[in-house]
Amino acid sequence: MNTWLTEIWRAWRASLRRPGFLLLASSVLALGIGASVAVATLIQNTLWRPLPVPQPERLAMLGKLHVNFNGVLGSISPHEYQFLDKLDGVTSLGLERPGSMVNISGEGAPAQVPVNYLDRNMLPTLGLQPVLGRNFDAREDRPNGPPVVILGHGFWLRRFGGDTHVIGRSLRVEGVPHTIVGVLPAAFNTVLGPGDVMLPVALPRASRDFSNNGTFAVARLAPGTDIAAVSAQVDARERAMYRDMAMGGNWKKPRFGAVNFTTAMQQGARPLLLLFLASALLVLLIALVNLTNLMLLRALSRSHDAAVRSALGASTPRLMLPALAEGVLVGGIGALLGMAFAAVGLALLQGFIPAEWLWGGSLSIGASSWALALVAGLLGALLSATLALWRSRSAATVDELREGGRSGIGSRSGRLGRVLVVAQVALATMLLCAAGVFMHALYDASQLRLGFADGNMLTFDLAPVRADYPDMASVWNLSQRLVRRMQAIPGVTDAAVTTNLPASSGMFGQLQTSPRTQDGKEFGSQYHGVGPGFFALFDIPLREGRDFTRDDTAGSERVAIVSQDLADTYYGGHALGQAIDVPRVDNGMWKLHIVGVVGSTYQYGPLQPSQPVIYIPMSQVPDATMKVIRDMEPLRFALRGHGNPMAWQAGMRAALAEVAPEQPIANLRPMDSIVRATTQNARLSLWLIGLFGALALLLAAAGLYAVMAVAVAAREREFGVRMALGAAPRRLLGLVLRGGLIQIVAGLAIGVAIALAISHAMAVMLMTLLGRGNAFDPAVVLGVCVLLAAAGLLACLLPAFRASRVAPMRALKGE
Repeated sequence: MNTWLTEIWRAWRASLRRPGFLLLASSVLALGIGASVAVATLIQNTLWRPLPVPQPERLAMLGKLHVNFNGVLGSISPHEYQFLDKLDGVTSLGLERPGSMVNISGEGAPAQVPVNYLDRNMLPTLGLQPVLGRNFDAREDRPNGPPVVILGHGFWLRRFGGDTHVIGRSLRVEGVPHTIVGVLPAAFNTVLGPGDVMLPVALPRASRDFSNNGTFAVARLAPGTDIAAVSAQVDARERAMYRDMAMGGNWKKPRFGAVNFTTAMQQGARPLLLLFLASALLVLLIALVNLTNLMLLRALSRSHDAAVRSALGASTPRLMLPALAEGVLVGGIGALLGMAFAAVGLALLQGFIPAEWLWGGSLSIGASSWALALVAGLLGALLSATLALWRSRSAATVDELREGGRSGIGSRSGRLGRVLVVAQVALATMLLCAAGVFMHALYDASQLRLGFADGNMLTFDLAPVRADYPDMASVWNLSQRLVRRMQAIPGVTDAAVTTNLPASSGMFGQLQTSPRTQDGKEFGSQYHGVGPGFFALFDIPLREGRDFTRDDTAGSERVAIVSQDLADTYYGGHALGQAIDVPRVDNGMWKLHIVGVVGSTYQYGPLQPSQPVIYIPMSQVPDATMKVIRDMEPLRFALRGHGNPMAWQAGMRAALAEVAPEQPIANLRPMDSIVRATTQNARLSLWLIGLFGALALLLAAAGLYAVMAVAVAAREREFGVRMALGAAPRRLLGLVLRGGLIQIVAGLAIGVAIALAISHAMAVMLMTLLGRGNAFDPAVVLGVCVLLAAAGLLACLLPAFRASRVAPMRALKGE
């Protein structure tokens, strides 16, 4: 045992005395480990973070399923929800609708806070209980029931200081006193969003509401229930309901069903994270191939020593032990360095990760990440060392002893090294081609003009207190008085009000309608109410027709302006003068006459297609429709002018205090910050994919350099003899470069062939993630080949120059 420990210590001491190889091999391994651990930690903190509810795997989301770039979505209308009672295998079913902002007062200054609407079954379905008080009861969860409210945990701590005697006290919600009946646990906001107050859904017994306005049905399945069976039941019931109602059009197309709750909540993060994981694993594979090559060259460089020791009677384990001990040292140091790289990378990533991906948590490196790093480091290094030893097992033969004594590495022994170099370049080529195509599509998307201006703007949300502003006329009067007053703020040139900003803001979807053309063709569209000056404020160009005027009032002809993509898709580019039949909230229809066409906007950022939009004057929004809009989102106000938008805050608050002294506002922020939020995923993807591509390039170049450097050092005697026999330095330079370039070209050819083979899968991925992009871009492939060839040539140049400057006398002395 002491002999073995002594052998290990000698091997480690020899490596530490000349740390060049140790640092190179450990750094190569650390780059692969760092990338893999960082992405694995990100996935662990997102996709694998368990929901803080009992048995989360038994939760499912029910509703209408369709596929877009985010994956599978499940939402449901109140009318559809009523047909899901008593499903086989479902023990509990709850309904939740993320609300807009509500105004609260009492127990502190007036404020706007986010609200969630729950039915009395939602908390039991999730398996959660209030930390104080109780849940809604059946009497409260019905229309015109007693006004009650449940507080979110964070809001309770902020507003009431965690007072345990809050139950039974009154909180004014939209000017109406509500009795506080409960306080939710902190876990609720992690699961269902940032609601500060919870109100009953109060769904009527026979709701005719078909609006799919972000309402979600959550089911708890019985133990052992197959979610596919529940999904089939949901689809059968909803389709039967629509058949019985004899509804056609779009109602024939959707498929209803059930999806795992965690999967549904993570659908935005999953495709990108899996892409990042595949890229990181490929980088790790390139690092391991590189390390194997280095370990092989290390073993072959010591083949003569091993042959001598074998001839003197050393056993096979004794011959293998130094290399394995060095592998353990390389793996340990590589794991530690990799964790350091991962920690730095995660710290940089923290600002790019959308908050909703983390379920309210943060990125943290846990014990599993350390275990992954150590296993990957030690196992990878030991496998590389073992493969190197296996390939160099003939080092003790007489032939290898004789050949190695002259040149250090025999031609047969270097064959595997050359194969590994080719494999390494091929893998790097494949990864860089995929990364290049993806980055090209992302870059094109990021350069896409969103269709509106966002500079020098300040925005805020205002939800008019319903007790003070109960109908559309009062809301319209308030908004116009406030707009006029804000236009007088020094530095502000214009202001406008709208139901929806041209960039997505907030976590809730925009109001969707299913209007029809005059020939009965039904299509999907968004529906935005806008005030005077909206299009000029955001520089949305008027393509045809006219803008809204102050003559477009509630009593005048109902008019609309449509986006260019809507006009092109559904009216063949000739929408002006046409009419649209738009469904009313009361299930009737009203006719809008198209008086203008404006440019299309990319409301959800460059990674999604532009959204067809119907704009109508806010003054013509019906009361029933405005009620639905107010339930979903607050009104949005925007100011534009000169200088720093945040400098207008004092003037804006003074204007609000003058017009509506008791009216709170929320989300005061520049417009460009909202736009940045819509491009967050694109920036994260560009950053990570670019990083993986750079790592692949670095590893390929470093690996090629290391192989060429060691090979040249091992053939030093051969080059010296060649020069002594009259070989010109230029010829030796060409000899080394030619050998390296042959390996590079072979690797490039194989890598491009693999990239072509997976181009179809890349096309599907690009369409899923971006909705655009070519799977095989010749310009990208050419650029990758040139880049890798240049990097490989540079990696070969220094060893080649060394070979051309070998002193002949030194080689002859060795002979």
